[in-house]
Amino acid sequence: MASFPSFNIETQIPAELLIAQIMQLHATISKLESLRPSKQVNSLFTQLVKLCTLPSSIDIEALPQEVQSMRESLINLCGRAEGLLELEFSTFISHTPNPLKNLTLFPYYGNYIKLANMENKILKENGVVHPKKVAFVGSGPMPLTSIIMATHHMDTTHFDNFDIDEKANEVARKIVASDAALEKRMKFETQDIMEVRERLGQYDCIFLAALVGMSREAKLKILGHIRKYMKEGSVLLVRSAKGARAFLYPIVEEHDMVNFEVLTIFHPTNDVINSVVLLRKPKA
Repeated sequence: MASFPSFNIETQIPAELLIAQIMQLHATISKLESLRPSKQVNSLFTQLVKLCTLPSSIDIEALPQEVQSMRESLINLCGRAEGLLELEFSTFISHTPNPLKNLTLFPYYGNYIKLANMENKILKENGVVHPKKVAFVGSGPMPLTSIIMATHHMDTTHFDNFDIDEKANEVARKIVASDAALEKRMKFETQDIMEVRERLGQYDCIFLAALVGMSREAKLKILGHIRKYMKEGSVLLVRSAKGARAFLYPIVEEHDMVNFEVLTIFHPTNDVINSVVLLRKPKA
């Protein structure tokens, strides 16, 4: 593996150099036999995340088709690797005597704490305080946002977590089942969100995970579906990405948010990767 020049957090890396390094990493990652956590896999994705969180003025939409295709492939590889990392850690943690206390073993736990703090602040600033019911779409085997929100910020809120993978939900249930009080207000549903309709009208706030809807077309369909069935006046928190972070996660542009009131768009500059877009369904 070639070593890359190092840049400190204040340095703005030239776009051409950044793209060349990301393409080199993509070429290496795409040749791996497995994306399961290993020393090599972890090292490659750590390098990738560090590169993508460096300050840069890269315009994703202006990139040539070759780079756009590589980006789509890389987002898919990142999504698969993230799912395998979460499943491995959540399975291990679910077998420990006190799973909720051991969530800190997950390598990106600190990032989730920062992301939840940021999202909770944005929700509060827009009048969403202690909602009765929240849905999280794409919760996965390690439902850290729901758990952190429920234990640190929304201590009376009921959470419904939706994921299409029953295996992921099984492990997530095991982790939450170790705390009887939390288990009472946190449920896991194995369902494609496109098949959930009237029930979406129950929630004061809906979170949409960054990797639900990997392509722009899929994301727009999901946004339209949720908007149709969510209740008027409720909010939808969508995770997006900006600049080089968009090599890791899909982007949701402001013009994609049709018939929503855009309350806030926030782009982090620290080691948190996801941007936060807060939308409201207007009252008729």
